Amino acid sequence: MRTRDRGTIVNVGSALAYRSVPLQSIYCGAKFAIRGFTDSLRFEVIHDKLKVHLCMVDLPAMNTPQFDWALNKMGKKAKPVAPIFQPEVAARAIYFAAFHKRRDIWLGLPPVKAIVAKRVAPGWLDRYFAKAGYSGQLADEDLPANAPANLFESVDGPYGAHGRFDHQARNTSVEFFTDRHRTAFWLGAGVAAITGLYLLARARTVAGAAERIGRG
Repeated sequence: MRTRDRGTIVNVGSALAYRSVPLQSIYCGAKFAIRGFTDSLRFEVIHDKLKVHLCMVDLPAMNTPQFDWALNKMGKKAKPVAPIFQPEVAARAIYFAAFHKRRDIWLGLPPVKAIVAKRVAPGWLDRYFAKAGYSGQLADEDLPANAPANLFESVDGPYGAHGRFDHQARNTSVEFFTDRHRTAFWLGAGVAAITGLYLLARARTVAGAAERIGRG
């Protein structure tokens, strides 16, 4: 990319790159590292005046097989924290990021909530996850004694991109839709705001005129 002086680097992050949760310390550490790496690299690209673009796509919980083949010593099956999205939603966002200049893409509401909540009420969030972070990530089903684990060796089987949560996973993301069509979205939001202000001013004018007539 330096030789060609063009191209896009898309790094895949997570809502957990902004707010950690219990039981996923290693995963959260990796995602925090990706965010830090991306920021540092961006400084270097700007300093060297390269025409290489960087984007970080932050994902919510995805319906992938990781919850069935990650090493689990909790005795219960692992599950993602809702809302859950299908992997095709993430694939579309990553593909979009490769061909459109965006600094960040937040897929789904969880990344937005994680960033805002950490800034507004970090202490409350600590206590909340300490209590709800366990039950929210562990299913009621017992973990089989022979459950697969890919920590030290690969897992055999006909695994694909989907996990076992197809019945819960969403096929679309409103947040990604607004980011993908951000010009139309902000134009519409601006028009709505101006219209609302106009109607409010008109209502006040009518109310004032009616009051003056009543006094007369």
